[in-house]
Amino acid sequence: MSYTLSVDTAADFDEVVSVTMDALDAEGFGVLCDIDVQETLAKKLDVEFHRYRILGACNPKLAHEGLKSEIGLGTLLPCNVVVYETDEGTVVVRAVDPGQLVGIADNPALDDIATDVHDRFERVLGVVEEEFESVRG
Repeated sequence: MSYTLSVDTAADFDEVVSVTMDALDAEGFGVLCDIDVQETLAKKLDVEFHRYRILGACNPKLAHEGLKSEIGLGTLLPCNVVVYETDEGTVVVRAVDPGQLVGIADNPALDDIATDVHDRFERVLGVVEEEFESVRG
């Protein structure tokens, strides 16, 4: 069973990041953090790595609902969406599967929230898929 939802494209990396962030915004997610893994690894370890961004996405309304049901849920927030280049030159967008993520909390009160976030992430990936020639993974 996969722990992510994904789409692959041959589009420009920066364009994919931009479209992904806009699509997240349209679905009510703010990007609380944007980690440039390539830059961080170069700076901290002096190593080369693929272009790789971690976008920490949070929908405040849904996060609030989840925290009311499971106060420790904050350890699983924000939900990460990554955009990275592969050796083959494709760009991949992956979002954590919220059903898998909150499943570890074993709290049925989170099921509807996880389904809502899952559906929103599917729509985000759908925007990327429509914008570029993409393939769902």
